Amino acid sequence: MPIKIQSDLPAKEILEKENIFVMDETRAIHQDIRPINILILNLMPLKEDTELQLLRSLSNTPLQVDVFFLNMKSHDSRNTRASHLNKFYETFDEIRQRHFDGMIVTGAPVEQMEFEEVDYWNELVQIMDWTDQHVTSTIFLCWAAQAAIFHFYKIPKKMLPEKMFGLFWHRVQNKKTPLVRGFDDVFLAPHSRHTEVSMEDIERCKEITVLAKSDEAGFYLGMADEGRRIFVMGHPEYDRVTLDEEYKRDKGKGLDTQPPKNYYKDDNPDIRPNLVWRAHANNLYTNWLNYYVYQTTPYDLDGTPFSG
Repeated sequence: MPIKIQSDLPAKEILEKENIFVMDETRAIHQDIRPINILILNLMPLKEDTELQLLRSLSNTPLQVDVFFLNMKSHDSRNTRASHLNKFYETFDEIRQRHFDGMIVTGAPVEQMEFEEVDYWNELVQIMDWTDQHVTSTIFLCWAAQAAIFHFYKIPKKMLPEKMFGLFWHRVQNKKTPLVRGFDDVFLAPHSRHTEVSMEDIERCKEITVLAKSDEAGFYLGMADEGRRIFVMGHPEYDRVTLDEEYKRDKGKGLDTQPPKNYYKDDNPDIRPNLVWRAHANNLYTNWLNYYVYQTTPYDLDGTPFSG
């Protein structure tokens, strides 16, 4: 089954060229099924790139997935056209009375700031608390995972001596947990961040179950509340060239950024990188949609766990 998006969303044409089945509103209205409603809070500056990455990740499932985009009212986005935001995004005030099967909160390039210094922090706290009553399962990515772990469990983030940047090997823990079903014992995943939540702090937190970690990159994947909260410390949704573009952008700014680890052959930025994490990323999102959204959510979304 397809993902359903607005017919004129720019990502639609690109996905169709990649032979990914997308359905617009006109065709979807004739489908006599209850689709899975997924809300994406997109905190990344280049929102159209992130839309495309996440829609690719959500497309590998037999479920019909209806996708909605959320933007922060308390923050002015300078890297995405206002016309795009006005047409395809809603604000929290517009959706706060609704319920969703699943939600994804993206990372944001603000990890070197204290949480409370981020201009939309108070609004984000409202949204994170709102998910307890209105969303069946929420994935928090990268900075959003750090923010959620800080907000819900009071575990602080820590600055790294240098940017965690590149592809890193991870080992699966708790292999019987459905979220990591079908994972290889070890797998590569992208990271791009200046901060971390230490593995020691995570392991001391009894509410969080660690599902994957790295000797070099630390905590990668975990969950709490039987999968109602899922934390991903990296960027499994990244495209083949996302790290390449970040590296060359940093170099263009004169930053002393080292090439992303385990990414270029012979660490040569002129060689097109291999895409070696897509299967794991697709598996992660498919397992999430199947085991923690579709098989958990009620037919009537007003019956979302802990609602009322």
